[in-house]
Amino acid sequence: MRVHPDDASCWLFDLSDLSGDRDAPPGTDLHVARQAVHWARTYLGAPHPELGRPGLVCPFVPRSLDLALFFPTVRRGADLTPGDIEATVLRYRDWFLQLEPREGRDAQYKSILLLFPDLPPEDYARLIDGPQERLKPAFVADGLMVGQFHGAPPANPGLWNPDFRPLKSPMPMLVIRHMVTSDLPFLTDTRPLVESYVARFNGRLSAKQQELIARLHPGVLEPR
Repeated sequence: MRVHPDDASCWLFDLSDLSGDRDAPPGTDLHVARQAVHWARTYLGAPHPELGRPGLVCPFVPRSLDLALFFPTVRRGADLTPGDIEATVLRYRDWFLQLEPREGRDAQYKSILLLFPDLPPEDYARLIDGPQERLKPAFVADGLMVGQFHGAPPANPGLWNPDFRPLKSPMPMLVIRHMVTSDLPFLTDTRPLVESYVARFNGRLSAKQQELIARLHPGVLEPR
């Protein structure tokens, strides 16, 4: 387990903490984190018949797990406010930036999963979707992604099958990771997000990515 050097209330499980035969009674932090990792391996890191394309739901996940750069934490409370959750995410974002590796190819596979198992399902939209939507522009501007998952599930459709809801998970969570060039389809809904993306990746975009940007947000790729 890792504990924040300046804030003992912030901590992360290492994957090694979750392995072995140690009992984890239902509802404990260890059990919750193990559930999340199992879901990541068997759902995100696997094909799905409704995905609409071949391959894994999230090709990023197996490499993150293999490198042991997949860090769950459990945040308790059924009475958290949106402000509480946003402050927690920002605190972990700052720590995420300090965690190794900070440079090199493997750094893109680092991720923190903030698990909120006590939140009631009727509050998922207010406490998970809402904070994610408000935090996303600042994260993207800094080259980061913040993703939301829960069991409602989030309304976001699949990229290749609009009837598929890929962000379904066994518990509500917000996930912090580095932005990569393949994230473009998650950012095209607003021009400022695309502008942040282009500012970071211009010169490394494929012809298809440039075509998508030019079609949806004309002028973003033009020299300023």
